Amino acid sequence: MSFENQKLKEFNEYIKYRKVAIIGLGVSNLPLLDYLYEKKAQVTIFDDRTIDKVSKNIIDKITTYGFEFYFGKDCLEKLKGFNIIFRSPSCLPTKAELQEEMNRGAIVTTEVEMLMEMCPCKIIGVTGSDGKTTTTSMISEILQKAGYNTFLGGNIGTPLFTRLPEIKPDDIVVLELSSFQLMNMKISPDIAVITNITPNHLNIHKDYEEYIDSKKNIFKYQNEDGILILNYDNDITRECAKEAKGKVIFFSSKTKLDNGFIVDKDVVKECEDKVRKHILNVDEVILRGNHNYQNIATALATTKTLVDTDVAVQVIKEFKPVKHRIEFIKEINGVKWYNDSASSSPTRTLSGINAFKENIILIAGGYDKNLDYGPLAKTIVQKVSTLILIGQTAEKIFDVVKEEADKQKKSININICDSLEQTVEIAKKSAKRGDIVLFSPASASFDMFKDFADRGEKFKNLVNNI
Repeated sequence: MSFENQKLKEFNEYIKYRKVAIIGLGVSNLPLLDYLYEKKAQVTIFDDRTIDKVSKNIIDKITTYGFEFYFGKDCLEKLKGFNIIFRSPSCLPTKAELQEEMNRGAIVTTEVEMLMEMCPCKIIGVTGSDGKTTTTSMISEILQKAGYNTFLGGNIGTPLFTRLPEIKPDDIVVLELSSFQLMNMKISPDIAVITNITPNHLNIHKDYEEYIDSKKNIFKYQNEDGILILNYDNDITRECAKEAKGKVIFFSSKTKLDNGFIVDKDVVKECEDKVRKHILNVDEVILRGNHNYQNIATALATTKTLVDTDVAVQVIKEFKPVKHRIEFIKEINGVKWYNDSASSSPTRTLSGINAFKENIILIAGGYDKNLDYGPLAKTIVQKVSTLILIGQTAEKIFDVVKEEADKQKKSININICDSLEQTVEIAKKSAKRGDIVLFSPASASFDMFKDFADRGEKFKNLVNNI
């Protein structure tokens, strides 16, 4: 007997002829255009870009479908009288126009929240300030190897709502979830993971508390059957255990837990009632850095109830870095070049630097998210011989590193550049045989690039053309 998703069927019947707003024509919302047209919804598009900045193919589709549309920074002034509003993750639900519509009775949601509301199978959700994508991808690969039919999506770039008709009760959905997606969410995944919480996106969130509270939504609506995976080493995530309704599993690289998963002297171990079982040595894996060994412990904890450990270990040993995350590009005259463009915060870059024992030539800087670069300075002064800076945050990073170098009475060669091409040229001249050139911006990309992937690809192209 074939499965029919009753919740989806009811939604499809409800949406017919209803007034639906789509805010933002980004990756998550684009598939909704076709879906809502087929379901005969009355759709209106809102996007804060000017119409000339939107792809002609998308504009052609909107006009062919007969959708109304409003573009430009004041477009939300026309947001009135809708039944359902699909906001893009970057359009926070705290916006006054959205609050007014909610007060009037509109449902304000996201593609990923609606997916979770109607999903017929187990959902695993991963959030955190760092390590989300690597951990989410690793979990998905482990489950696939074990024979599960998995759907990987969320913030990782694959919208899954329109694929709901394919998803069956025995499948598993694995989602990477950002603070923007989790904000105001009223549903939590069956298995929730928080890799860590450190300051991030403070240029968009009202304050750090709002950011933390949005992350907590990943487990807030679990019941006693829920499972929550937490980082014991992070003060904020450790305290989350007190608010959990279901089972909590910790992972750590600093504390020998009685129960959970730990990284202890380059060995990943499973702990049960103070008995510590050797799982694998970190020198058996391709990934580099303690942060990645923590990601491995996280993936093992997450899949523990679903997969045989031997299967998980086999996948972990063969797992390669996700693009733009300490991604090896090539070796040139004894110098190894790495692309870590996804490191868009100081804590991520700190992890990248600490992944290497060699001397480092560091290229950093980019769009300013109002983050503190002070904690990064000490490690840069200790481990980086040449620092090459670019973008809006160049001066901020320069100031804290110079202050730290003076404090330590050490000298560090610092260069501020106008272009990515210039950074590569200086790195090439500065690096000696045995050195590492690490492109790890510690900042977002939007001052000069479309996104971190665009930034990383441009860097790789420059290196490959040396």
